[in-house]
Amino acid sequence: MTERYANGVTTSLVDSSEGAPKETPESDGKIVLKRKLTLLNGVAIIVGTIIGSGIFIAPTGVFLYTESVGTSLLIWSACGILSTIGALCYAELGTSIMRSGGDYAYLLVCFGPLVGFLRLWIALLIIRPTTQTIVALTFAHYAAKPFFEDCDPPQNSVKLLAAVCLTLLTAINCLSVKVSMKVQDVFTVGKLLALIMIIIAGIYYMAIGKLENFSNPWEGTYSARNIGYAFYSGLFAFGGWNYLNFVTEELQDPYKNLPRAIWIAMPLVTAIYVLVNLAYFVVVNKPEMLSSLAVAVTFGNKVFGPLAFMVPIFVALSTFGGVNGVLFTSARLFATGAQEGHLPKFFQLFHVKQQTPIPSLIFTCLMSLLMLLTDNVYQLINYFSSVLWLSVVASIAGMLWLRHKKPDLPRPIKVHLVLPITFMVCCVTLVLLPNFEEPGNLLIGIAITLAGIPFYYVFIAWKQKPKCYGRLSSAVVELCRGMFNTTIIESNEAIN
Repeated sequence: MTERYANGVTTSLVDSSEGAPKETPESDGKIVLKRKLTLLNGVAIIVGTIIGSGIFIAPTGVFLYTESVGTSLLIWSACGILSTIGALCYAELGTSIMRSGGDYAYLLVCFGPLVGFLRLWIALLIIRPTTQTIVALTFAHYAAKPFFEDCDPPQNSVKLLAAVCLTLLTAINCLSVKVSMKVQDVFTVGKLLALIMIIIAGIYYMAIGKLENFSNPWEGTYSARNIGYAFYSGLFAFGGWNYLNFVTEELQDPYKNLPRAIWIAMPLVTAIYVLVNLAYFVVVNKPEMLSSLAVAVTFGNKVFGPLAFMVPIFVALSTFGGVNGVLFTSARLFATGAQEGHLPKFFQLFHVKQQTPIPSLIFTCLMSLLMLLTDNVYQLINYFSSVLWLSVVASIAGMLWLRHKKPDLPRPIKVHLVLPITFMVCCVTLVLLPNFEEPGNLLIGIAITLAGIPFYYVFIAWKQKPKCYGRLSSAVVELCRGMFNTTIIESNEAIN
């Protein structure tokens, strides 16, 4: 069953298969993706992607702008609640628009191909490569730290190790979905154990009466700008709550497992984050918190004594799993874009047997490696943080638009109207608060996003392209077919 929307886009409304799709006469000989991701894999993707470097670094950022223990803990709790509300809204989107691609797919269905392409444009060029690069650099820094106790690791060594991390995980993701998910599961368990160790240590210090850092919990600095930036730091640590929506076509029984994974993962992460921050504040005083680049390391040095070297290792393991989660979902996003004709055809190629998007994975890796060559990779993220949140708001607005225009659209999950409205108001407020005083990053991000419009009309909307363009595209596809033993795999849920 399919439904056509007002903008001419169609999408399938019925889950084509809960098991492994096979080539059948009804599919006209097309090969479609198998659903290999279990509920546990779904939880691991959300938890493993959210818990990367943020919880080990971002607490300093939140406290820097509030200088208040009580306010910082409230902001961490609010960030968890806000992310959970967003994830629940995305559960409704993900079960009514059964399509991988997350924001891109939802904007494409709700607002048409140009808006969808612009979201894909910034993800392809900036957001996904820089996110992977930053997390890989964090992994490399902490993996090398035990070998440089008295100083920071050399920058070139850190970049080289980050490149090894990216290429190794790309190879694993190319080889097998099951192996890449096994990596995600194992490293998710590892990082949870590390955070539980921190929580237990904090509880012990509280039990012996070490509470002097809580003597004036609400004393701090307050302004709209500072509160906005504090939320940015907290929400950065929660980034990844919507990543399971990028791979819904590979999730078994998504109508049930998508919301279940969200209900398991989001309260778990929120509780862990609040308790970990509570443990930090028990042990680390205000001057130490403000001067620490990685509060987890400062905490480890004060609590674990000769075993403090384990903390950088745990941070490295955590970020290694984070890179894997971002890489896994990025490749599926670009494959979805190719299936809709918004990216070159070779992005749509999957390995014949393993069903891994090898060309898309390699391209994603190469873009991230290029980002290692720039010294402004963090500035690029600043440009697009506001634009990224505005695209999330647009997706939620699209959900409300679909409720109005398509009231009979099957919705296995339907959240109360208060939740999406609250989420959108909070997100718009958070975007606007810092940009009233410093609008430069938002304006640059919007300008680069709008720069994708001429590319859309020249390379996508223009149908009468020169024959040489088609020949070049076909040659690249055939080269990838021969090199990687790949074939074009159709989506379970078409949007065309």
